[in-house]
Amino acid sequence: MGQTPLASKPRYHVPAGNFHVSKKQQLLLQAFLGSCVGLAIHCKATGVGGIIHLLLPRPISTAPPSQPERYAESGVPLFIETLIKAGARRETLLATIAGGALVGPLRQQDLDLDIGGRTVETVEKILNSEDITIVQSETGGFFTCCLNLDMSDGRVMIEPAGQSKLSSDETVRTATIDEIMSAINELKPIPQVALKVLRLMEENRYDIESIADEIRKDQVITARMLQLANSAMFGAKKEITSLDHAVVFLGQDLLVKLVLTAAVQGYYEQTGMGYALCKGGVYYHSLGCAQIAEILARSAQQKNPAEAYTAGLLHDIGKVALDQYVASAYPLFYRDLMEKKKEVLSIEQQLLGMDHTQVGSLLARQWSLPQALEQVIRHHHHPESAKTHNRLSAIVYLADLLMSRFHSGLEVERMETDYITRSLDTLGLNRDDFWGTVDAIPQRIFTAME
Repeated sequence: MGQTPLASKPRYHVPAGNFHVSKKQQLLLQAFLGSCVGLAIHCKATGVGGIIHLLLPRPISTAPPSQPERYAESGVPLFIETLIKAGARRETLLATIAGGALVGPLRQQDLDLDIGGRTVETVEKILNSEDITIVQSETGGFFTCCLNLDMSDGRVMIEPAGQSKLSSDETVRTATIDEIMSAINELKPIPQVALKVLRLMEENRYDIESIADEIRKDQVITARMLQLANSAMFGAKKEITSLDHAVVFLGQDLLVKLVLTAAVQGYYEQTGMGYALCKGGVYYHSLGCAQIAEILARSAQQKNPAEAYTAGLLHDIGKVALDQYVASAYPLFYRDLMEKKKEVLSIEQQLLGMDHTQVGSLLARQWSLPQALEQVIRHHHHPESAKTHNRLSAIVYLADLLMSRFHSGLEVERMETDYITRSLDTLGLNRDDFWGTVDAIPQRIFTAME
C-alpha cells in the first residue's frame, strides 16, 4: 500500500504554549513558528511522537509556572516524560528543532531580544543532558516556518509558512489604482452601531446603558457579541444568554470590546486567502493584536487601554480591500517576501501602487473614525512617522510585531524591526518589559484560534 498524501491527512495544529503526543496513526502534527521554537520528537521503535510549541526559554517570574508548557526549561522535560509514559523508548528518540526566528536585526544593545535563540539553546541543553539525538535543526532567520510531524511514519518536514499556497499556475495579475479605489467603495463598511460606539468613546460621553441602547438596534451584532462573550477568547465565567444579561455581568469596558470585536469580525469576513494562511487569519491576527495592545497600554500606563484594544483591532482594515489583488499576485508577493526579504508595504507598493496602511487610512477618513485610530492605521508599520498619537502607534506596532512573531501561521506578513528599541523608549519600557509582554499574552489567544 502506498503512503497517504499529506494533503489528505487529518491535521492537528499545536498552539503556542502547548504540546501534543500521539501514537502511530494517520495524523499530521503541525506548529507554525516565528520566534517561538518547535520541538518534534519521534520514537523510531514504537511510533510514539509529538510536538511542543515553546514561547520562551524560561518563566519571567520566579514563582512556579502555571503553564509550564510555554517555557523550554519546564516544558521540554514534561514533554519527554509524557512521551515515555505513552510508550516511547528513551534510547530511540529522535529530535528536530525549528523556529527561533530573530525578532529583529540585532545590534549589541539588542541581544536581549534574541528570545528565539535563547529558547533554542535551552532546548539543546536539555536534549543533550537526556542523551536524545538531534537529527535536524533549522533555526534563526526572520521568517515563519511550519514544523510538520507525520505520525504515520515519523517523517519530519520544515517548510516556509505560506509555501503550500503557491500553485503550479504562475499567471499573475496585478490591479490598477482605479480597481483598488472601486474595491474600497464597494466594501461593506463596519456596522453603524460600532461607528456610533467609537464616536461615543471619542466624545467621552458614553455609559453602559447608552451603549446597550445602540447594540439593541442591530440584532446581528447582538447575536455575534453574545457568541463571543461565551467563546474561549473572552471566556465569561457564567453563560451570557441575552443582552440584558451581558450588561449586568460583563461591565462597560468588556461590553465595548465585544461590540467592536463583533462588528469587525463581519468586516474582516470579506477577506479571502490573499493575506491569510488559514480561514479567518486576518481577523484572528487583528484580534490577537488588540489583546496584546491592551496589555502593552497597561504596562506603559496609557490613560485609555480600551483605545489601544480598538486600535489593534482596526489596524489592518486596509487589507480587506487589497486581499483579492494580493491573492491574484500571490506568487510574486510570496517570492518577494521569502527570497528578496522585502517588507510587506514595499511589496504592496510595487505590485499594487498602494499599501494596506494607505488604504486603511482612506477608509478611516471615509468612515469618520477618530483621528487617533486613523493615525495608527496609517503608521503602525512606521510609528516614528505618526504626526500625532505616536505612543498609541508604538503600542500597536509592538503588538503587531509580537503577534506575527509569536503567533505565526495566521497571515503572510513581514515588518521592519528597526523600531523596536525606539518604540519601547517612547513608551518608557525596556527589554525586560518586552519579554514580560510575551509572557503575559493570554493563553486563550493561542488556544481559541486553533
